[in-house]
Amino acid sequence: MEPQHIVSIEEHHSRKVVGSIEAGEGSSGAGQHPPATAMEEKIEMLKRAGTQPGAVEGAKIQKVIFLLRDHKSFVKYFEPRVVSLGPMHHGNPKYHLGEMYKHKLAYEFVKQFGCNDGNTLDDDINYLHGKIKKEIKQLRGCFEEEVTKNYDDEALAWMLFVDGCAILQYIFCAAKNKFEELNIKNDSVAFAQQDLFLLENQVPYRLLKLLMRYSGKEEQLRNSIESFIQNVNYQQTEQQKQGERDPIHLLDLLRTRLLGPPPCPKAKPSSSRCPFTHQEDQDWQTYRNVQELKAAGIHLKRNKNNSYLRNISFTRRFGFDFYSGYLCLPPITVDDSTAPKFMNLIAYEMCLDFENDFGVSSYISFLDSLIDEANDVKYLRKARVLHNFLGSDQEVAELFNAIGTDLVPNAEAYKDVKIQIQAYYESKWLTWMAQFRQDHFSNPWTIIAFLGVLLVLALTSVQAWFAVFPAKK
Repeated sequence: MEPQHIVSIEEHHSRKVVGSIEAGEGSSGAGQHPPATAMEEKIEMLKRAGTQPGAVEGAKIQKVIFLLRDHKSFVKYFEPRVVSLGPMHHGNPKYHLGEMYKHKLAYEFVKQFGCNDGNTLDDDINYLHGKIKKEIKQLRGCFEEEVTKNYDDEALAWMLFVDGCAILQYIFCAAKNKFEELNIKNDSVAFAQQDLFLLENQVPYRLLKLLMRYSGKEEQLRNSIESFIQNVNYQQTEQQKQGERDPIHLLDLLRTRLLGPPPCPKAKPSSSRCPFTHQEDQDWQTYRNVQELKAAGIHLKRNKNNSYLRNISFTRRFGFDFYSGYLCLPPITVDDSTAPKFMNLIAYEMCLDFENDFGVSSYISFLDSLIDEANDVKYLRKARVLHNFLGSDQEVAELFNAIGTDLVPNAEAYKDVKIQIQAYYESKWLTWMAQFRQDHFSNPWTIIAFLGVLLVLALTSVQAWFAVFPAKK
C-alpha cells in the first residue's frame, strides 16, 4: 500500500462544519417563556461567570492568550513554520508540503508499528483509527471548545489519527536518526522540531498514549519520546516516575523536564503586603547585571549536579562569609529555537486554566536580571554556563532582554538566592576586597610585582635592623 492511499482517505474524511441552529427557529406556542429583558440577560451572564470553575491542574489546548497576540514577533514565535498539528492551523494552504510529510510519516508508523498479526495495512489503519473514534469525546474535551467547534467527530478523529501517528514516527526517527531513510531533508526536520513545541500546535498526550498502547510497541515508543525530549533540552533528564501525573501535551512534558522536580511547599508569610510594591522588601535587588556582581566579587559557576532550571544557588568559598561568593547556574544552550521554545512555554504558563508556579517565566526573568549587554553574555560563556550557537554575544543579550519583557515571575522563585546575593552585594568590606583583588591581582604580572615589592620591603627591613643593631663580632 502506498502513502498516497492515506491522502485519499484524508480527502474522503474532509473537514465538516457543524451547522448552527438559526435564531428564532421553531414556532412559538403555549408554554414558552417570555423573552428576557436586557437587564435579566446581564444578571444571568454574571451568574454564569460566578459559577465557572477556577484554574485546574491540566489546561485545555487553546490559543495563545490575548496579552501576547499583539507581540511584534507573534508570527515568528507562535505560528508553525512547516507543519500544522491539531485543529487550529489545519487546512492552511501554506502548510501543504508539511501535510505531505505528515501523511508519509503516518503511513510509515502504521507499517512499522501496526499490530500486523496477519492483518493487512488497511486493517491496521482501521483498527488504530477505530480506537481513536471510540475516545473522541474524551479527546475533544482536551481542547478548548472554540478550537474544535468546526469539526464533527469523524473529521476530528481522522485528523488526530494522522497527526498522532506522524508525531510518534517523527520522534522515533529523530531518536534513532532515521530521516535519511525517508528522504526527509535536515532543514525540514529542524523546523518541524520547533513546530512540535508551539502552544497552538499541540495534540493531547492522551492521544499519543492511546496510539502507543495499541501499537504493541509501547515501551520502545515511550523510550524514544524521553530520548527526544532530552536532546531538545540539551540536558540529562529523568524518565517519568510512577505516580507522576501524565503530561497534557508535548509542550507540557518539555516544561516538566526543563524545570525538574517542584520545590517543597513553604509556609506562606503572614504579611499581606501587595506583591507589586517593593516597600520594606528584603529581597529588593540593586545590582543590574553580571558585570556588577563580578565587580563585587561574585563569581559565576556552572552547576554540575543537574541542569534543571530550578537549580540555582549561591554559595561562599569554604562556607565562610568573608570569602568570595559563587552564583551557581544551570547550563543553557542558545540557538535559533531558544526564543520560540521559551516564548511558548511562557504562553502556556499564562493560560488562565493552568495552575502553575510560573517556573519558566521566573527563570527567564532571573536570567534577564543578569544580562544587560554583550559583556554579561561573555562572562556567562567563560563560566561555561551559556553556550552561544546564535551568533554574537550582543544578539543573545537582545534576545533575553526581549523575551524577558513584561513577565510577572513567581515572587518566591529563587528568593533565598536573591537575598544572599543582595546581602553580599551590599557588604562594603567584601566589595572593597573584591576591588583590591581586581586591581592588584587580576593578572600574573601584578602578582609578581606585588611579591617583588614585599621582597624589597623585607630586605629593607632586615638592612635597617642590622644598621640599628649591628651584629657583634
